[in-house]
Amino acid sequence: MAKCKIIVLKKMFNPDLAEEYRRPDVHFGPCPYYEEGDEFVVEHMGERPGNFFCDWAWNDLHKILFAMQLGGDFNPWMKDGKTFIACCTDGVKPVVFKVERLEDQ
Repeated sequence: MAKCKIIVLKKMFNPDLAEEYRRPDVHFGPCPYYEEGDEFVVEHMGERPGNFFCDWAWNDLHKILFAMQLGGDFNPWMKDGKTFIACCTDGVKPVVFKVERLEDQ
């Protein structure tokens, strides 16, 4: 089964939405858990990488990782079928991830 790499491409923040909808005691600003350029490798099916991986982000990415690890191809949408761009569902402070299948070793 193929390994996959997850790379943090971009962190965004919508302050107008945070002001209007977030509680004041919740972190104000972009996601505090990731930095652009962070990389994680998923070696085994369903196994989260590293010591911490956000539950929401994992929920959004795991189905893409499963497809890639089983040889799925996103060629109809992506220039390179072994790559997919996805983000977490947090509309106030979304994080954009690149998911790529690594060549079998």
